[in-house]
Amino acid sequence: MDSKPELDFFRDTPVRYLGYANEIGESFRSMISQAAVRATYGISFGYVFMDVIDKGKKSLEKEKDLARSGIEKESPAIKTAKIASDCLIWQSFASVIIPGFTINRICKLSSFIMQKRNVALIIHPIDHACHVVMDKTIRPILGIETHLK
Repeated sequence: MDSKPELDFFRDTPVRYLGYANEIGESFRSMISQAAVRATYGISFGYVFMDVIDKGKKSLEKEKDLARSGIEKESPAIKTAKIASDCLIWQSFASVIIPGFTINRICKLSSFIMQKRNVALIIHPIDHACHVVMDKTIRPILGIETHLK
């Protein structure tokens, strides 16, 4: 019989998106209060800690059973601490630190470009790219003369 893997509530359901709440805060950092940004980090780390607790509880039960059967030689508490630490580090990086830093830097760069009026540097390449795409797609369908010759 083919058994389905157990559903991981914290990683296989929409609850996973709570780990990315800080990205909303980072995206709107320039428009919302610092307290609101911090609150989004609180939500993200709350999700991380709940997943760590879940993985730790499941690991402890499993490791106690293995210790009772004599299969596992390592202390259940030590093994569980290792598994919970792994979960904490992985979730912190994958859900909070790397995505948050990435969004923060993208927003900061966008802000820099707008403040320095460097938008002019990207106008012509964007216009040209739009003409190229439309000349190859929409304009022939509409029977309109292409812009670029």
